[in-house]
Amino acid sequence: QVQLVESGGGLVQAGGSLRLSCAASGSIFSINYMGWYRQAPGKQRELVATITSGGSTNYADSVKGRFTIFRDNAKNTVYLQMNSLKPEDTDVYSCVIDQTEGRLRNRYWGRGTQVTVSS
Repeated sequence: QVQLVESGGGLVQAGGSLRLSCAASGSIFSINYMGWYRQAPGKQRELVATITSGGSTNYADSVKGRFTIFRDNAKNTVYLQMNSLKPEDTDVYSCVIDQTEGRLRNRYWGRGTQVTVSS
């Protein structure tokens, strides 16, 4: 099993910044990617950003140029630096880790952290 502990959410004014972090522990094997998704009540979960073990990144169009994902491989921790936040960025942000375990490929999710951006 893999445990993900997220931190860094909160309330911020539009135009402000927040940094989310997610530390993975437990049975860490071959990580394919780590990343962040977000979900508002009544809406589907959507990708925010991912980063592979090799450092390749992928961002949702809505956050490109404002958010940056980076990771500390030694600590199995992924970060999401969010700048120029907008009210529409208000969501619950969840961390994800996708790893290969032998012949299996599993994905684990954190509990989520609330980000609220006031106008």
